[in-house]
Amino acid sequence: MEKEVGARREDDEPLTPVGRFFLQPEMNQVISCVVGMKNSIDLEALKDAIKDSLMLQHPRFNSVLVRDRQGREHWRRTKLDLDKHVFLREIGSEENDDDETVVNDYLADLAVSSPLSTEKPLWEFHVVRERKCCVLRIHHALGDGISLMSLFIACCRKVDQPDQMATIPNNPSSSANSISRRSEEIGIGGRLKWIWKMLLRLVMVAWFTLVYATEFMLRSLWVKDEKTAITGGEGVELWPRKIATAKFSIDDMKAVKKALVDATINDVLFGVISSGLSRYLDLKTSKTEPREGTQISGLSMVNIRKQPGLQELSKLVKSSKSGGSRWGNQFGYMILPVYYHREVNDPLQYVKRAKAMIDKKKLSLEAHFSYRLGALALSLLGPKVAVYLNYRIICNTTFTMSNVLGPQEEIMVAGNPITYIRVNTAALAHAITMHMVSYAGKAEMQILVAKDIIPDPKLLAKCFEDALLEMKDAAVNSTKV
Repeated sequence: MEKEVGARREDDEPLTPVGRFFLQPEMNQVISCVVGMKNSIDLEALKDAIKDSLMLQHPRFNSVLVRDRQGREHWRRTKLDLDKHVFLREIGSEENDDDETVVNDYLADLAVSSPLSTEKPLWEFHVVRERKCCVLRIHHALGDGISLMSLFIACCRKVDQPDQMATIPNNPSSSANSISRRSEEIGIGGRLKWIWKMLLRLVMVAWFTLVYATEFMLRSLWVKDEKTAITGGEGVELWPRKIATAKFSIDDMKAVKKALVDATINDVLFGVISSGLSRYLDLKTSKTEPREGTQISGLSMVNIRKQPGLQELSKLVKSSKSGGSRWGNQFGYMILPVYYHREVNDPLQYVKRAKAMIDKKKLSLEAHFSYRLGALALSLLGPKVAVYLNYRIICNTTFTMSNVLGPQEEIMVAGNPITYIRVNTAALAHAITMHMVSYAGKAEMQILVAKDIIPDPKLLAKCFEDALLEMKDAAVNSTKV
């Protein structure tokens, strides 16, 4: 519980509605980012790097959560004691040389049993020297994946240019800019045709928004997925967890993407998830269950900032005061369905179906609607009602997923090159939670499962990996024909 501090001070900053949301017991979410290192970790060098980084310039990382006499929560600036935030941890046994398994087991335990103390700012670095990694734990009330990845990159430097900060991947041109350029390149007759297409697009946006917004509201009430061998539900967030890591090559994903017109990496990822879940259900259920075409719905977190993608931390923090691409939690949900298929001759069909579905979702304003609906519920009904509605959506769907674009080049922290970046969150009522981060040509997805429902997450991870390899082979063969 936050501190009871009596009267409010002038420099106290009130909690945002989303911050209050993530501090409710049912949604007390902590993000864990495990960072692998090439060399043994120098604890003092790491502390110096954090001390000199932009991270500690942000007030959220120097503030404790307090509550005034009226019961209102606030952030209050405090003097930071770095020794309480960066410390050594010993995990696993000396006989076990499988670092990945040991670290994943540690993260799985943290996902259900280790909330952050509100006696200090809500973040920690756990340094696991014998496994050459550190675990950055940050409360979700401080920010979302985009904010926190930007923050992490601000602490790092390029391996080949140690005096320069890691760069942020370039964002694609905004739709407004591309529309402007297209309008300048066509003549008067072409402009009329272009205007007609824009009007038609607006109609489609309105229609798909209405359809998907209605579905979203129904999901918060009673509409739910059919029960399968991977279904979670109420109370599952308290069950013991396991974690496995699925590893993908970005080049393999790009090869599949190129085989389909206008496909994206997210289309490929969702096709892989669709195929992988079907494979796993084939192995774990009878030939009559589930039914062919059974819908398995996922909640996907979508960044809704005006400037998509990662941004320089200094700009992200500065723009929070001007209403720009703000620091904090700026994301909405999309409900993305996949369908169980027992036999598919062409593996690329999974990606084609995923692309067709995601293209319609992109035309809608579902993510913005879910964000605004949540903000409205928080303002009018309070965090407990908002949490209840969100909890019902989780119980009525099957899995959660996110995909964050990480650095495209090799980076280092405190002079130590980074070998991998993996992310997961605290447990939800879903039996499966998947978070993927790309880094230096690789993409690694942490699969957090309720082990009493999915006892073998490594098998599930292999189903995803094999699905991508099959798709890559099919894509390569299709280009030869």
